[in-house]
Amino acid sequence: MISFIIPTLKEEKVIEKILRNLREIKTLEYEIIVSDGGSTDRTLAIARGLADKVVENTSGQRQTIGQGRNEGAKAARGEILVFLDADVHVPEPDKFFTRALWWFQRDPKLLGLSGWVRVFPEIETWADILGYLILSDWSFYVLNNWLHVGSTCGELQIVKKDAFMKLGGYREHLAAAEDKDLFYRLSKLGHTRTDPKLLVYHTGRRPRAIGWPRLLWEWSRDSLHLTFRDRSHSKEWKVIR
Repeated sequence: MISFIIPTLKEEKVIEKILRNLREIKTLEYEIIVSDGGSTDRTLAIARGLADKVVENTSGQRQTIGQGRNEGAKAARGEILVFLDADVHVPEPDKFFTRALWWFQRDPKLLGLSGWVRVFPEIETWADILGYLILSDWSFYVLNNWLHVGSTCGELQIVKKDAFMKLGGYREHLAAAEDKDLFYRLSKLGHTRTDPKLLVYHTGRRPRAIGWPRLLWEWSRDSLHLTFRDRSHSKEWKVIR
């Protein structure tokens, strides 16, 4: 079984689309889990109508995205965990995840699988193409497939549950770069891979809100702090909706 885990916080504008997108799957056994960080809009109402499980943060404290994903994973029954952002779209999800499962069958040592990320074609700019294709997709491809150093972004992460649990999941103290950190640790236990044919689309809302130069600076700064100081520079990943 595949367990889809989607962390949310005030995602009423986009959550219905990804949930209906995943409901297009007809040939695979799956469950959809929404792990909500304390939404005060219609996110929970929408999720309860379309997801199989809704995990709520009722602590009153702001979660890191790693905490949200971990809480969703605790409720998961699947052997494969698929972490998706709420503003993502998966083209032809039946074929997409059949191919993903094929990779795990082909390589028993594969623990983490990712794909490429693009902004929706109707709103994509040249900056988006260069930003994601060159500075993230190709770099992750080289790191995972050639150098065997796990790294990827959080829009799509497909992970074997037993390895995820062995590592303790995402490190919850990281406000940012928790996605890269998970794949790096997975690569110490087994294999990680990036497959360009596993292409997902998303809104690109963060670079649109703060601009590519600032986003690239924040990504680089958090990655360097993680590498040399074992923590992210960011104390909080600002919510952009």
